[in-house]
Amino acid sequence: MLERIRATFREDSGYNAFFISMITFALAYGLYKGIIDNYLAEIVGMSAFDKGVSEFFRELPGLALIFVLAVFYTFSAEKLYKIGAVIMLAGMVMQAAVPAHQVLVILAIFVFSLGDHIQLGMRNTITLEYARPSHGGEGLGLQNALHQIGMLAGYLLVIVIFAVFKNSSALFRPVFWASAAIIAIGTVSTLKLSGNSETDSNKRRFYFRRKFKKYYMLEVFYGARKQIFLTFGPYVLVLFYGANAMIISILFAVASICSFIAAPIVGKIIDRFGYKIVMIMDTLILVIVCFFYGFAHHIFPMKTAFVVCCVNYILDSIISLASMASNVYVQDLSDSPEEMKATISTGVSVNHMITILIALFGGWIWKTLGIETLFILSAILGLCNSAYAATIKTKKTGEGQDTQR
Repeated sequence: MLERIRATFREDSGYNAFFISMITFALAYGLYKGIIDNYLAEIVGMSAFDKGVSEFFRELPGLALIFVLAVFYTFSAEKLYKIGAVIMLAGMVMQAAVPAHQVLVILAIFVFSLGDHIQLGMRNTITLEYARPSHGGEGLGLQNALHQIGMLAGYLLVIVIFAVFKNSSALFRPVFWASAAIIAIGTVSTLKLSGNSETDSNKRRFYFRRKFKKYYMLEVFYGARKQIFLTFGPYVLVLFYGANAMIISILFAVASICSFIAAPIVGKIIDRFGYKIVMIMDTLILVIVCFFYGFAHHIFPMKTAFVVCCVNYILDSIISLASMASNVYVQDLSDSPEEMKATISTGVSVNHMITILIALFGGWIWKTLGIETLFILSAILGLCNSAYAATIKTKKTGEGQDTQR
């Protein structure tokens, strides 16, 4: 992989410092993600509704990102990347230091998420700027692969820590401090970035065109159904089935490995059968996943139901890769690469608009109507996504290939 990196990126770009920082941030995030759900449930005492509130504030920076970038439009991508690192570090130090009070913990989650979203918006820009000519796609692929490896290493560290030390309640804060220390190392590494990459102007504005209206609606349905699993999938395993941090980290690690392997396969399926078919068919699997996630405890003994839910969580992670199909749909409709990037960027914002609402209402639904209703809702949203995707018109071209609109 080192040889591929050297062949893909310009020697004078400072890509070494960039990738060192990115891997350390991914490692820290893996540590954080591996324990945060258990910390909120076991130490902070958050209910399902409280978790929804915390998720609202975690997702809020994703919606606000377009306004943040508009305010700092004169800053280079490297400078914003450094600012994001400092904010992430502040959020993680807060999480490690503040008492386990819901308001303070949620504030720390918000601060960390703000820094994380700022960095997320800059990673692709910097990668494309540092890549050699005609190597941008390969550069993005390497960046994503290294980020996944870093997060996976974080999950594995959590597994080892909680396997070796038995007093799990005393481990959360040391892990947060360790994550903060790793972020600090990554932040120091960012200081070596001396480039002046221009930020993507497409991420600083909303871009709405009538021809993309179906894409925007698909993002609404996908964002809503995705958020239910992202927010409440692991929390069901923690609150309802009593999974500890080690088990949750094992689940995340397995899901990450499976998604890493499945991503190129899903991409080939999209190319082979078309994005419309993939958009429709992935929901058939989703309905099965949602049914067992919500009703497994009514069908199987609790231990078996827990295993069934874990398997279904991994399946959901894999079928979520089908969201790539909507990006291919946008590419097919766009008149230029700039229009495609602007539309996808707006789609991300639309996605976040619905996810922050679902986070709140999802917690209320679980609290008042039960997890069965919550995952029935997820299945219904998935069916709505498929029904809407089915309205995409398909025309035959002269070569016999399908052009989908």
